[in-house]
Amino acid sequence: MAAQPLASRLTRRLAAWTLGLGCLGVQATLAAAPLSAVTVAVISLADDARYAARQLERAYPGHPHGRPGDAARVAASEAAIEMQMVGLELKIREVVLPDMQALPKALAELKAARVQHLLADLPAPALRQLVQTAPAALGGAMVFNTGLPDDALRADQCAAHLLHTYPSQQMLSDALAQYLAARNWRKVLLLQGSEPGDQLQGVAMNRSAKRYGLKLVQTRPFKLSGDPRERDLSNTRLLTGDREHEVVAVMDSRGEFARTLPYATQWPRPVVGANGLMAQAWHPQWERNGGPQLSRRFFKLSQRPMQGHDWATWVAVKSVAAVLVDGPKDTLAQQLKRLRSGTVYVDGFKGPRLSFRPWDGQLRQPLFLSHVDGVVGLAPLDGVLHPTEVMDTLGFDEKESACKLPS
Repeated sequence: MAAQPLASRLTRRLAAWTLGLGCLGVQATLAAAPLSAVTVAVISLADDARYAARQLERAYPGHPHGRPGDAARVAASEAAIEMQMVGLELKIREVVLPDMQALPKALAELKAARVQHLLADLPAPALRQLVQTAPAALGGAMVFNTGLPDDALRADQCAAHLLHTYPSQQMLSDALAQYLAARNWRKVLLLQGSEPGDQLQGVAMNRSAKRYGLKLVQTRPFKLSGDPRERDLSNTRLLTGDREHEVVAVMDSRGEFARTLPYATQWPRPVVGANGLMAQAWHPQWERNGGPQLSRRFFKLSQRPMQGHDWATWVAVKSVAAVLVDGPKDTLAQQLKRLRSGTVYVDGFKGPRLSFRPWDGQLRQPLFLSHVDGVVGLAPLDGVLHPTEVMDTLGFDEKESACKLPS
């Protein structure tokens, strides 16, 4: 009777030993096989105002806290084993342009290195120039917008080879509006800045308010100015003196005025928008779905917490890896087609698997409703419905999109 268990144990050990040898053989084969390199270029401007020393010192929430090259390297490291399985390896190349006059020379160098995957960490005018020139200069290009929320880039300024991993302004506003509606905080005082970015935020918030049943009880302009005659336009108590609101939404793309607003309103009201409760692509205090591990890996490399712009760069590299693993011999045109079809999925460490919208190239993604110290919710919120994909409740749905590309 004792021989049976002994034989069984010996059989299991032999099987495990054989499996171990097989794994070692696979690893040895992968190590020995030559890998074809695919280079992803991260393109930025040396004099980008978002990275000015004063701006980085302030570390406004929702703004970049440093250049995102480290995020690209973390993603390439994470994807290494999967890429090796198909005989490829990802390399990251950072290109910091002194100015946009240097772009043609940089593109010529990238062409010589056979680079066709570009991550654009650029202001809007520079991004548009890159989108217009890169395909012809490189013999085809896949461009990821990793830092701009401008809805126009997903609408009348869209392009077939332009994908977006950073959320649009409309997505950010819709996420906030969903949360306010769920809390039944429906009476909103809107404080509106005069900068072009402030205006874009205001347009998106007005649209979100109509979509989710919020009432903008009043819109008041603010302005930071050294002119004594305009002092009242930055007085937080005067601007919020009307009682007939439940929440204050501040539209401030620079962040300078918004930082003074929480706990400085006339009445005890929550602040949302550009400070207080914000919608963000990433938060370093996200504690689920592998978020802590990702944040730790990034912090170990860069010595600062991961922000939304970093995450958008990281997930862009992961998207390149995903489409390469899915079809390692595909042409660039085939890769773009499959990414834009929404059938290639990426793990963004936010829960659901992520894919790109066919109509505007935007990455579908949940957004964090968060303050400086933590996450209070995840949009789309429970109970928000959509006929096919609930993440399409954030931003412009297909029938609303102004992006018209040739079929």
